[in-house]
Amino acid sequence: MRKVLLLLTLALTTTPLLLAQNGDHGEVGVFADYFRLQAAPRDLFGVGARLSFNVHKNVQLEAEMAYDFERGFAEGFNDGAGTATIQPSSLRVLHGMFGPKFQVGKEGPYAIHAFVTAKGGFVNFGFSNASVASGFTSAIDNLRRDNNGNAVFYPGGGIEGYVGPIGLRLDVGDEIYFNNGANHNLKITFGPHIRF
Repeated sequence: MRKVLLLLTLALTTTPLLLAQNGDHGEVGVFADYFRLQAAPRDLFGVGARLSFNVHKNVQLEAEMAYDFERGFAEGFNDGAGTATIQPSSLRVLHGMFGPKFQVGKEGPYAIHAFVTAKGGFVNFGFSNASVASGFTSAIDNLRRDNNGNAVFYPGGGIEGYVGPIGLRLDVGDEIYFNNGANHNLKITFGPHIRF
């Protein structure tokens, strides 16, 4: 598994740099992820990556995956002393989505795009006290083995700006997962991207 992750990291970091001369094939990027789980309610934070390929100058097909880490939560008691404790939740979330991104904006070496997207995929909720790397690996294994993901629809939008092949991107949307009806959740991502 480590060899596969090392090869994937190497491919994702070197291929865009080699193809950056043209800048019209697609984008690769990493991001910080904020996910507001309304059902709990909990604020979850994690990291992710995405890869997109141009099918038209204004349309890209995009795949992304994110992993939200375990996060503690405060619990208060009204016993007269006003005490509060921090409890680990052991809740971790794995997101995977694919779909089109429609963009408009200024091209050139200083490019700015506004975009909208509509993606489908899955979200997997798991409980684990493992380390981050082990928790991610077990989330992938559990998804394949137990088939316990929930279907997701993600309408969203955002803005991205580039200086040459290097840029920053901000996405905001509603990650709707389906489990006993539609569950709406705010999702915000922000991070660097490279055009290739």
